[in-house]
Amino acid sequence: MTIEAINEQLLRAIGVGVALADLDTLELKFRNDTFIDWFGGPEASLRLGDLFPSLDLEALSGEMENGGTFTAEASFKLKRRRMTVAMDFTRAGNSTERIAVLVCQNITRIKELESMIDSYSMMVERNTHEIKREKEQVEKLLLNMMPRSAYEEYKSFGVVAPRIFESVSVLTLDFENFDKILESNDPAVIVSELNDIYTAFDRIGEQFGCERVRTNGDSYFAVSGVPDPVLNHAESVANAAVRFLRYLARRNESHPIRWEARLGLASGPVVGSVVGVQRYIYDVFGPAVERASKTRARAPGMAIVADASIRDLLDTRFTLTALPPARVRPEPQGGLYLLEEASQSEAHGAL
Repeated sequence: MTIEAINEQLLRAIGVGVALADLDTLELKFRNDTFIDWFGGPEASLRLGDLFPSLDLEALSGEMENGGTFTAEASFKLKRRRMTVAMDFTRAGNSTERIAVLVCQNITRIKELESMIDSYSMMVERNTHEIKREKEQVEKLLLNMMPRSAYEEYKSFGVVAPRIFESVSVLTLDFENFDKILESNDPAVIVSELNDIYTAFDRIGEQFGCERVRTNGDSYFAVSGVPDPVLNHAESVANAAVRFLRYLARRNESHPIRWEARLGLASGPVVGSVVGVQRYIYDVFGPAVERASKTRARAPGMAIVADASIRDLLDTRFTLTALPPARVRPEPQGGLYLLEEASQSEAHGAL
């Protein structure tokens, strides 16, 4: 077997089509067996433009005039299947003949694999985007349930260790006549109103260094000094409480539902931790919380009552007026005090 025959068999075995193209007529002068298998025998068209309609013949002629090479890809239908070949044109060395050697390699499988890889990459990218979006939603949900430092601890270790905070201040709030408001208004209206009010409270609290712990229907509970220490935690809850009432007073002027809040403030130690296994939430409990809740019960509508534990921690921007002892239940040690801003108290005195 001659070297030429061996080369021809090798070319056919690896699925490479070889042909000689006349650059003047753009017809094929020679085709190997692989080429014939693809396009048929002598009866088939021999023109490049017919075999490869997408081939840029002008660009091909231009490159061949300069004695260079030209590469392209072309697709055609072969036995009900789309086939893609990589084409390499090389100008023959004999300058007397305008002939180019055309080598076509079947890259259909490669293109199919590339398409599969592209589809897989798009799917992975889409799934990664979905996972990232879901992760952000979960993070946002958890940050609504616990402070960021507690969330970071939970994310790193899977648990939040209970901590004792020795010196913090607590603010509790509820609304008077909440049952009557429920009876006389649509539930959707009530939920919308509470959403607006509690969102405003969150913004005010954040401004003064207070962290909302939880809401429960008509009650709102916030703390300053948990989980990050706040130097003037008593002033933080006092400032927030005053502005809660100021916000409600302005709101009541333009809304049909009048919300009359009463607030209780206290200072002291608390415990902070994530409570629950399946439906977990960050909670704060302890003596300061209990005192703030009991103090709130003594507050009249649209007023703030402070426990004695917070009295000595406030500066002169606030006035504390002692409340008369309750007849039904014993008072906390040190008594309770009606809290107002000093400027507000002075204005009331002037009236």
